[in-house]
Amino acid sequence: MNLEQIEQEALHLSQSERATLAQKLLLSLDSPSGEEVEHEWIREALNRAKELDEGIVQPVSAEEVRKKAQALLR
Repeated sequence: MNLEQIEQEALHLSQSERATLAQKLLLSLDSPSGEEVEHEWIREALNRAKELDEGIVQPVSAEEVRKKAQALLR
């Protein structure tokens, strides 16, 4: 199916269906690619490692995080 066929099919949708499709298409343009997401996670991990190495932040154990999360849920 080519673009022209997709467009013709889309124009036969109801107004609310076209609005939903338009929203999904617009959101897909704003979404980062998998490669961009991976790059940002690597950048964040390197930044956090640097902060730990420089003593800017202190590590928190998984157990401590779990306890705090459970306390918040009570």
